[in-house]
Amino acid sequence: MPFVIRCLDCGYAAPFTPSSMQCPNCSSQWREAEYDLAEVAKTFPSQLRNREFDLWRYKELLPIHNPNPSLRLGEGGTPLIKAVNLGMMLGLNNLYIKDERQGPTSSFKDRQAALTIAALKEAGITEMVAASTGNVAISLSAYAARAGIKLWAFVTSLVPGVKMREIALYGSQVVKITGSYDEAKIMAAEFARQRGLYQDMGARTVTAVEAMKTLAFEIAEQLTLQNGPPPDSTPDRPKWRTPDWYVQSISGGLGPLGVYKGFRELKALGLIDRIPAIAPIQVDGCAPMVESWRKGLEKAEPVRSPKTRIETLATGDPGRTYVMLRKQVNETGGVFESVSDEESFRAMHVLAKMEGISAEPASATAFAGLFKLVRSGVIKPDDVVVVNCTGHTMPAEQYLFGEGWTRDIDLRHKQAEAETPQEGLLSALNNVTPNRFSRVVVADDTVEARRLIRRILQSQGDFEIIEAVNGREAIELVNREQPDLLILDLMMPEMDGFAVLDVLRSQPQTVNIPVIVATAKELTVDEKSRLQGRIQSLMLKGDFLNDEFLEEVRTLLK
Repeated sequence: MPFVIRCLDCGYAAPFTPSSMQCPNCSSQWREAEYDLAEVAKTFPSQLRNREFDLWRYKELLPIHNPNPSLRLGEGGTPLIKAVNLGMMLGLNNLYIKDERQGPTSSFKDRQAALTIAALKEAGITEMVAASTGNVAISLSAYAARAGIKLWAFVTSLVPGVKMREIALYGSQVVKITGSYDEAKIMAAEFARQRGLYQDMGARTVTAVEAMKTLAFEIAEQLTLQNGPPPDSTPDRPKWRTPDWYVQSISGGLGPLGVYKGFRELKALGLIDRIPAIAPIQVDGCAPMVESWRKGLEKAEPVRSPKTRIETLATGDPGRTYVMLRKQVNETGGVFESVSDEESFRAMHVLAKMEGISAEPASATAFAGLFKLVRSGVIKPDDVVVVNCTGHTMPAEQYLFGEGWTRDIDLRHKQAEAETPQEGLLSALNNVTPNRFSRVVVADDTVEARRLIRRILQSQGDFEIIEAVNGREAIELVNREQPDLLILDLMMPEMDGFAVLDVLRSQPQTVNIPVIVATAKELTVDEKSRLQGRIQSLMLKGDFLNDEFLEEVRTLLK
């Protein structure tokens, strides 16, 4: 399918040649691929039926003439997972995770690398330069190795050594810069200029933006497959579903730029009716786009000295990308948001313990931003939300865990002293747990609610959690176990939470046990008065991630 590369500044259209990195008319480096969408629409999406679900199924909308199957590593086609537990915790009915950890090198940058290397191979280019905070260099290295292309990877000294070694493992030359990522980009550009080499330039690289738009294509297709087509979809005029929100952590902002373009093209093809609100998330220590957007600035104020431990998000000067992304965020009714490193690390733990998904800190930043947007009411309970889980957490950075994250067993002296090896083992196992965890009884007649509260508590620390399925069982357990805390549902059949409280507060042995009430409905004035002075906290279901609630739990358990 024919396509051209159009300059965003002067509008000049030219054929795509990867080695030509600027407009031949005005020398601008800001260009994008443009397709004959009217022609594409004649056969798209009917041609998708017999294609594999990967990046290349959308080849009519990619800037490459003949994709080489021998270069493929399984890029694209990553799962869209409905986050039931996390959604319940946040009060979101339709929360989805685009799991980009499933790419060949466990990063969404695999899309960028796959298309870029394929285009370079098609053009006969054998050597290239890239600056990276880690992930893109790893992805490019893997695909460059497969294509026989030499990669010079410029990285900062803050990039974890294990990532540098992985880059080198593929045969790439690592050039370590003691300085910021922005300085590494300047050095890489000068190196490429002096040697006349192709340079990956992030958002200014046509193939990079085009690769990221396949995320939008997949999300729309997957939402339709999982939920059925929209009501106005017909066999003659099929329609796809779109989320209300697309949330992603950003450094330079490439991902959302491509995703927006993907949804824009789907709308032009008549496959969708609207583009989702875009929510780019940055870390507080390096948030030039967020701060500039909040100030209403048309151009970003750079952050000269990023202060974050999440090195992959440390782009201090986003340049023109901010201008473009600001326009898209404003057009879609989106929002920029920032979170602290600590909020990102906490989100890592919550995501892993609630959904079994181990995400890198940069990915977790998106989830921390999601938590913030839900709490502030920007994202509503019935909104369809897709969060891009951009990469895996292996290896986990050492500062993510505090003291005592392992429990040690030394069997040597135990087995020497014991009469049998089994006795030594049993004795050693006593050291695995402390004498006693904080004991919590959760009383709720709904299985999902009990499971959710269990997971939330376990994501925050070590607890012995005992479940009661009704009011009578709750009274029995509290009397027998004498817990440190009772989390009580009010709306239970037969014996509701009010009746349970009546019994517990009338007994000397249970009168002082702290109680947090969980309810799914707004209470009347009379109901609130019945709870006055008898409970420590009132929590509405759907607000389980409220920091005040978690702090209340910690305080009561001290």
